[in-house]
Amino acid sequence: MQVRFEGVMPAITTPFNADLSVDHGFLIEHASWQVAAGCSALVPCGSLGEAATLGADEKIAIVASCVRAVNVPVIPGVAALSTAEAVRLAQGFETAGARGLMVLPPYVYSSDWYEMKAHMNAVIRATRLPCIIYNNPVAYRTDFSPNQIVELAQENDNVAAVKESSTDVRRIAALRALAGDKLALGVGVDDLLLEGVAAGASFWIAGLVNALPRESVRLFDLARAGQHEEARRLYEWFLPLLRLDTVPKFVQLIKLTQQIVGQGSARVRPPRLELEGAELVQARQLITASLAARPL
Repeated sequence: MQVRFEGVMPAITTPFNADLSVDHGFLIEHASWQVAAGCSALVPCGSLGEAATLGADEKIAIVASCVRAVNVPVIPGVAALSTAEAVRLAQGFETAGARGLMVLPPYVYSSDWYEMKAHMNAVIRATRLPCIIYNNPVAYRTDFSPNQIVELAQENDNVAAVKESSTDVRRIAALRALAGDKLALGVGVDDLLLEGVAAGASFWIAGLVNALPRESVRLFDLARAGQHEEARRLYEWFLPLLRLDTVPKFVQLIKLTQQIVGQGSARVRPPRLELEGAELVQARQLITASLAARPL
């Protein structure tokens, strides 16, 4: 299956049973629902997928379930504490049927370009799969500059795309100027979609799509088609929800939104805890008010 880095790619959440084991039955149902709504690929085992709380075997099993469920590329996130563990994950994902990888810097340890480049190269070269470089300095403290990303692409033929989550939309324009057609460019921040597409992004790895796939795909399609006024109206409605993806409890908030629309549970794995009290009341009010006004 050829991978085209275009369209809406859900950073899919990981559903849990009451005992906090992975709920593969709902995972398959959820993955199928996302694709039926028009999503072009799935990205499991990312930050929104609570990858830091999943064991390697669990991650590989999640990828295998997604592969069985859908006929679009499954592109899991590869993140680990050590380079050796990340390499094993990349190879395990390929064996499980992944059609691409989203490669992150190591958890916890962040250093200079010399060390981070060595880590990225080791993971990228451990597989034949096309790779997305995931730049998210807000979460991971490692900031890959456009020049460094292009350097990785020049040295590795299977570096095919970038998920840019620095929150600086100028990075997309800079990457486009430096890389030309070598790299597909993706928006990795929910509330920068219109700005990112205007700067040249061809895909959106999104969070709120887990609860609202039809609206997400519609928004992306309008933006790519240059239907600016209609896109702006939909975007303005969507922004209060999209901003839920930009705060520390984004996983809890997105899973709560899924629960409210009847597509999932609010369960999370510790150290995350479900929202409660005034925080839960406030979140529910925002979500339900937004949903009541949705235009589609």
